[in-house]
Amino acid sequence: MSDQRDQPGRTRYLTVLEVADVMRVSKMTVYRLLHSGELPGVRVGRSFRVPQDALDHYLASSPAVEPREQDRRTS
Repeated sequence: MSDQRDQPGRTRYLTVLEVADVMRVSKMTVYRLLHSGELPGVRVGRSFRVPQDALDHYLASSPAVEPREQDRRTS
């Protein structure tokens, strides 16, 4: 059986759990992002799938978190 990695141009779809693992957040956070439209996804029956490209774009375009002032100070 052929693996999707062997077929360039084919979109890989991730489950909510896989997205949560990559982002290191809860599944509920991923569901909130999907329902709000911040993260595009495809509904398959009662579950969601997120295109790998959409997750990559979301992570690349998300603003970086700046360290708090007290965290920047050195001892």
